[in-house]
Amino acid sequence: MARRRRNQLLVPEARQEMKRLKSRIISQQLGWPVQGDQQMKAEMARQAGVPYQPQGDNGEMTTAEAGKMGGAVGGQMVRELVQMAQEQMTQRKQK
Repeated sequence: MARRRRNQLLVPEARQEMKRLKSRIISQQLGWPVQGDQQMKAEMARQAGVPYQPQGDNGEMTTAEAGKMGGAVGGQMVRELVQMAQEQMTQRKQK
C-alpha cells in the first residue's frame, strides 16, 4: 500500500508567510486575481482546465488534475524560496 504524502511545514509558525508568498506569486507573477483561499483555488483550477467545486466534494478529482491545479504555483514558490536562500547566503558571505 502506498503511503499518503502529507504536506506539513517543518516550522508550523511559517504557515502565514507561506500563504503570503503564495498569494504574492499568484497575483504578481501569474496575474491571477486573489481574494480568498477558495477563490484562489477556483481560479487555479479554471486556468488549468480542472473541474473543481469550491463548495462541496472534490473526491472525483484525479491526482493528475490536482497536480495541474497547483503545479504552476508550487513550482514558482520553490524557485522564489531558492532565490531567497541564495540571496541570504550571499549576504552572509559578504559580512
